[in-house]
Amino acid sequence: MDYAKESLKLHEKWKGKIEVVSTVEVDNEESLSLAYTPGVAQPCLEIQKDKDKSYELTRKHNLCAVITDGSAVLGLGNIGGISGMPVMEGKCVLFKSFGDVDAFPLCVKTNDVDEFVNTVYNISDSFGGINLEDISAPRCFEIERKLKEKCDIPVFHDDQHGTAVIVLSGMLNALKIVKKDKENMRIVINGIGAAGSSVCRLLLSAGFKNIILCDKFGIINENDSNIPFDYMKELAKLTNREHLSGNLQDALVGADAFLGFSKPNLVTKEMVRSMNKDAVIFACANPTPEIFPEEAKEGGAKIISTGRSDYPNQINNVLAFPGIFRGAFDVRASEINEEMKVAAAYAIANLISDDELNENNIIVKPFDKRVAKAVAKAVADAARKTGVARI
Repeated sequence: MDYAKESLKLHEKWKGKIEVVSTVEVDNEESLSLAYTPGVAQPCLEIQKDKDKSYELTRKHNLCAVITDGSAVLGLGNIGGISGMPVMEGKCVLFKSFGDVDAFPLCVKTNDVDEFVNTVYNISDSFGGINLEDISAPRCFEIERKLKEKCDIPVFHDDQHGTAVIVLSGMLNALKIVKKDKENMRIVINGIGAAGSSVCRLLLSAGFKNIILCDKFGIINENDSNIPFDYMKELAKLTNREHLSGNLQDALVGADAFLGFSKPNLVTKEMVRSMNKDAVIFACANPTPEIFPEEAKEGGAKIISTGRSDYPNQINNVLAFPGIFRGAFDVRASEINEEMKVAAAYAIANLISDDELNENNIIVKPFDKRVAKAVAKAVADAARKTGVARI
């Protein structure tokens, strides 16, 4: 199928993928007076006295804003907020379909960090959570940090954390197959943008200790004075414990795993051959991965994952974000913290039993109906344990 052609045809037919549907009927004067004026004044006054009543008297308890500035839409670059609207609508469809979370798309017409942050903060009272989408690095880190400081609702950048949760879940199951321990498993992460940096942090939170980061300039070393961004400098202090230098090819010699969030065709089968036995390859550049599974297999890789649906072990964020927000909303969490993300990853990993686990089945399929419920429960439990649940 020519997905571009067929999708455009359908979008012209659909004229949008979501709509607002009333949950109440207004078909006579009494129902009008209760749903709207004069009756609606009373819930307004209750919320004025206690703003938390908005969770009980409005749809805020289940409403997530899906917000972009259009600066990094699906690998298309900075195409502008309104150009990203079809993606934001699609994300809203996934929220509802997989997590029963109501979501509303918003495209903000600015690339200025503070202007974006203030815009989102000023409308945040309308929502129970904020899902940031398709915002370029490094601006996305500053935007998320500032919004978390200002808002008392969950703020979650899915391109960072959703990806990280799925990668961690896959790595947890991969470890069982290759029989290596996470403390000593040497992992090379190539591409330190939104996804790669968040994957690194979550792996560290989950107990992985031996991580080497690479970007287009080579291996990241904390002694390098030319590291361009502060977030990379922070990660450099936590990684590359052997203080290696060189390029990606050098980094992969003797490595146990390669996690790619970069560009197509950067890894060759010869580079895979230089890795340790039973190498794990997560080549997540999309639609063309850093190395195709067939080549990685020829190079001796044991387990291979990509972002594509036509190969096994797909890294697909739809496994994470609907359930994460479902769980956060269920306990009215004030934030989505590292413990909640790690819990989500374990919940996804544990859906594959030891009998089902094999090199082509380390990550559950997106349409597995168990996923969102399992993730939601794990996230809600973690929120309670870490004190961020409010009910």
